[in-house]
Amino acid sequence: YKLSVSPEMDIMEYCRKEWRGNTPAAKRMRKGYEAVAQKFASIRRIRGDNYCAFRATLFQALSQATQLPRWLQSEDFTMLPENLLSKYDWIKQWQLRQKPGKRMGEIRDELKEYLILLKKKWKNISEIKGPLEKQEACDKLFKNEEEEYSLYEALKFLMLNTAIELYNADKSGRRVPVFSWLLFARDTSSNPCQLMHNHLNHIGHSGGLEQVEMFLLAYALQYTIQVYRLYKYSTDEFITLYPNDPEEDWPVVTLITEDDRHYNIPVRMCQETML
Repeated sequence: YKLSVSPEMDIMEYCRKEWRGNTPAAKRMRKGYEAVAQKFASIRRIRGDNYCAFRATLFQALSQATQLPRWLQSEDFTMLPENLLSKYDWIKQWQLRQKPGKRMGEIRDELKEYLILLKKKWKNISEIKGPLEKQEACDKLFKNEEEEYSLYEALKFLMLNTAIELYNADKSGRRVPVFSWLLFARDTSSNPCQLMHNHLNHIGHSGGLEQVEMFLLAYALQYTIQVYRLYKYSTDEFITLYPNDPEEDWPVVTLITEDDRHYNIPVRMCQETML
């Protein structure tokens, strides 16, 4: 059994273990970790199985949640699968985790269950007042594989919904964020249907999230995802924000990556930083 989110470990201790050599890459990583250690005391390793961007982002969002996000509060949130499937026939080719070839009704019901679960878990965890109890509840949730993967399916579906909204907004001449053009400028995702077939259906199976999809995830959750990209240390891409012009009222979660493929999470903000 693999832990989804490992117990915390001192950041610099972790760095010394992982990056011992004297190669330019190792030196850059150590510098990067030193910079992160100015703000955070510990690191938690995230299990790497092509879901790690989801896992890291959702774990961070839930462990600091104090209320339900606005989009989760809406009455018709759990009706999304029904509404979208009634408009877009191609969504019935959605690839459910380890359950290919589902019929339309089953897909609709299953996706609805995932969204209900996301809302329930977010609500329950955000209502826990004590930081220790909240952390325990998050740890427990990310030890339940069945629930955990259901939540990732919900996130993927929310990304599809956001992509459809952005695509339609652009087609009707409304302003959309720049990443949306980049998303649909790819040969493999020139519209939401292709995005689903060639990208979203593969996340967690044969690949993780690409850079442009990190923007889409941030928009779907209405969270700013701040990432320390350690291999970019000493460039202006060392700390990257998705989206780069976030809404002021969006909460921020922080991740760490060494290569833009695998993500870990920094925890325990240093006292001075908090003040």
